[in-house]
Amino acid sequence: MAEHYNIKVSGRVQGVFFRVSTQREASRLGLAGFVRNEPDGSVYVEVEGEQAIIDKLLVWIRKGGPPQGWVNDVDIE
Repeated sequence: MAEHYNIKVSGRVQGVFFRVSTQREASRLGLAGFVRNEPDGSVYVEVEGEQAIIDKLLVWIRKGGPPQGWVNDVDIE
């Protein structure tokens, strides 16, 4: 059964290829959705797929994504 998550990622996530890297990682995992930069400096991720695969993406996000970024907070709905 597919799950749907809305995720807001805060930290150093803009200007460090976080959005593009997250899109690539989600695609690599076979997930559907989109990623966009928000005016407040956060990144918004909307993702659909199997729970176990989304969990893998969340682990990747929480580790800070690309090497130049870092994550302070991940809000999930």
